[in-house]
Amino acid sequence: MCRKLIFDLIKRYPIIPQFIKFALIGFMNFFIDIAVLNLEMFLSGKSSGVYYTFFKAVSFLCAVIFSYFFNKYWAFQDRKKTEQAKQFSQFLFVSIIGMIINVITASTIVNYIAPQIKFITLSGKLWGNLGAVGGSAIGLIWNFIGYKFWVFKK
Repeated sequence: MCRKLIFDLIKRYPIIPQFIKFALIGFMNFFIDIAVLNLEMFLSGKSSGVYYTFFKAVSFLCAVIFSYFFNKYWAFQDRKKTEQAKQFSQFLFVSIIGMIINVITASTIVNYIAPQIKFITLSGKLWGNLGAVGGSAIGLIWNFIGYKFWVFKK
């Protein structure tokens, strides 16, 4: 019964498996993002302020390069060979807006929300990771809409 319902939903709404693939790629991107961010914080010994904002931008850009290829060929199954430069430019544009959303959200959590929450004592690195989670969650919706309806539209 449940299996039939799931298959019926997938048949009726093909956007569901596409979003699931997109989300899985997003999780992989998140782990790339977090790994690079933590490496930067570890190597520098810095985990807040302007350093954090710069580190978060760099880690996000590392993840977005990986994301392009997996989204193009797996989630959105775009096999077109023409206008790849234009398509990558569009992908980069959507991703940069997503990065801005991601970095602003993460930096707001780390630099403005965390200091206001006195009753929770977490390390700067843990707040850095919580900021990254918040930024990724907010950016997810923007990126899916931009990729689906502009970059990889059929």
